[in-house]
Amino acid sequence: MSDHRLEHALELLAENGYSGVALTLDHIHFDPLAPRLRARAARLRTELDVLGMNAVVETGARFVLDPRRKHFPTLVSDGRQRRVDLLCTAVDVAAELGAPVVSMWSGAAPAGEPRELAWDLLVDGCERVLTHAENHGITLAFEPEPGMLVETLADYESLAERLGHPPALGLTLDIGHIVCLEPMSVTECVRRGAATLAHVHIEDMKRGVHEHLEFGAGELDLGEALTVLGEVGYEGMVAVELSRHSHAAHEMVPRAMAALRAAEPRRVMGEVT
Repeated sequence: MSDHRLEHALELLAENGYSGVALTLDHIHFDPLAPRLRARAARLRTELDVLGMNAVVETGARFVLDPRRKHFPTLVSDGRQRRVDLLCTAVDVAAELGAPVVSMWSGAAPAGEPRELAWDLLVDGCERVLTHAENHGITLAFEPEPGMLVETLADYESLAERLGHPPALGLTLDIGHIVCLEPMSVTECVRRGAATLAHVHIEDMKRGVHEHLEFGAGELDLGEALTVLGEVGYEGMVAVELSRHSHAAHEMVPRAMAALRAAEPRRVMGEVT
């Protein structure tokens, strides 16, 4: 929704039945590097409360730290302290908003860098952000992302083990990414990640192609995804992630909700059908 002012985006979401917003920190809606961060966050929290909406803080802005290199720096690249600082700022924003979760990812290992060194850097950066998150009662929900060091659910499990399974670490599971590259089904992945599942991204996707698609344009069984999320007792946010469709947000917002409602499992006498 990058072509909408934030207040208009929130109103459009609320009008179409959404109960929350995944807020990406960038220059468009909420600049994490601009002055008066806490005051702006407090004002936004008031707007969310008026609309009856909750929030999760996202940290996937493409050029928030470097105008010439997408997603740079990362936790595994040169200049990684700037990424640590940004993630800690995201925790501060989440605390002000009353948002329980900050979603994050690893970044890609630099070409020629030993993979184990990249893992060491990632663990070090995560530990520093986790300490800040624990102090504020925020969960860091780590997202496996195609092409990055932590790419699959198995990679996330390896990271959690290296970190010692800290209570402030959770999983962001992108349902489309499962379709794109996981060796397991959506049902199997959700069940496997359920114990630490803290945030969900959802969109359609095709096998082997990392392109976020409108529901119905790919290979996702949306009903299966929503059913298994209910079966595992997931109660967090399910955020539709179509960042490249902002030019058509006024159409995508109601269409995505219509698809979700059509696919939502019906409950009859306490049973999911």
